[in-house]
Amino acid sequence: MSDKYILEGKIPVPCGDLMTWAQWFETADRHVANDIIGKSTISTVFLGLNHAFGRGRLLLFETMIFDGKHDGYQDRYTTWEEAEIGHQRAVRLVESEAESHA
Repeated sequence: MSDKYILEGKIPVPCGDLMTWAQWFETADRHVANDIIGKSTISTVFLGLNHAFGRGRLLLFETMIFDGKHDGYQDRYTTWEEAEIGHQRAVRLVESEAESHA
C-alpha cells in the first residue's frame, strides 16, 4: 500500500510513483481552510503522506493552530470532510478564547 496520496477533487487517491507524486505535490493547492483570529492562525491542509505510518486509519489531513494560547494544537483526519469539520472545531476553540478576553 502506498504512503503517498494525491487529491482528485477532494478525494485522496494512492500514488505509487514518487515522481508523479512529487510533481503533483509541488504545484497542488492543498489548503482546505485558513483563518486568522486575533494573533492565531488556524490552518488545515492535505498532507500528501499518510501520517498514521501503518497504524490505524489513514491520516492525510491536518489542522494546526499557530500563535496565541492554543499554539501547537494539532489534529489529523482521513477525509476532506473530516478536515473541514475539524478546522471549524479549531476555529471555535480560538474564538471561545478570544471572546473570554473581550
